[in-house]
Amino acid sequence: MLHRFSGAFVRRTIDRSRARVPEHTHDWPLLSFFVIGAYSSQTDIGEEFISGPSAVLYAAGAAHRNTAGPEGFEQIEIEFDPAWLRSARLPDGPVSRWIGGLGGAAAKSLARFCSENVTEKLLLVALRRFLEATRFEFRARRPDWLDDITRRLRDDPSRRVSELARSAGLHPSWLGTAYRRATGEGLMNTTARFRVERAARLLRETDLPLAYIATDAGFCDQSHMIRTFRRVLGRLPSAVREDKEHFRQMSDVLMI
Repeated sequence: MLHRFSGAFVRRTIDRSRARVPEHTHDWPLLSFFVIGAYSSQTDIGEEFISGPSAVLYAAGAAHRNTAGPEGFEQIEIEFDPAWLRSARLPDGPVSRWIGGLGGAAAKSLARFCSENVTEKLLLVALRRFLEATRFEFRARRPDWLDDITRRLRDDPSRRVSELARSAGLHPSWLGTAYRRATGEGLMNTTARFRVERAARLLRETDLPLAYIATDAGFCDQSHMIRTFRRVLGRLPSAVREDKEHFRQMSDVLMI
């Protein structure tokens, strides 16, 4: 638990690689912000695989289940009393998703904000602003080249922008802008996140030494890994290693 207030509480939830979280509901609406990793979200409105800046709002009582990706999944959750928001209006329907774009970028900022030492008043203002700013956001069609660019980056985060642009038949300067608009984060932010995701899984699920993990995840050295963890997660690798004691505790979580 990160914060507990009169009408809301904020927690960090971490699932190990390929964990299955059975169908469940919440008494209050739940807003989940992506941090690192990937997961499949399965609800009454269908299934969506999420692997980048995003937010999902589950209405009170809306059933959902998740399956974590191969690097696990970390999220920030805000569960809140609707009356606590006062005049703020919640979206209609059991589930609302903001994936990439302005909504994803706003979700990424709010997730980082929630990890800090926030007050109840500041959290209330930030959450109301997020809901208002994303209320009428149009979800654009996913660019045809996006999945290939993202796959290439995940396979080799050291790839140059010029190489990525050439593979997609795009101009390098245009690719960076278009990628940020589509995903909610820049190309360099994505490459840093991919390295952190790889390292975080090894820290949480193995006892390998930090020096080995830094090299395996594509960092220049441990110092480079530490700086990147601070920038992406706001935490040190040593703190992330302790997460193995705090995986989501549910008696019926299954591993595949």
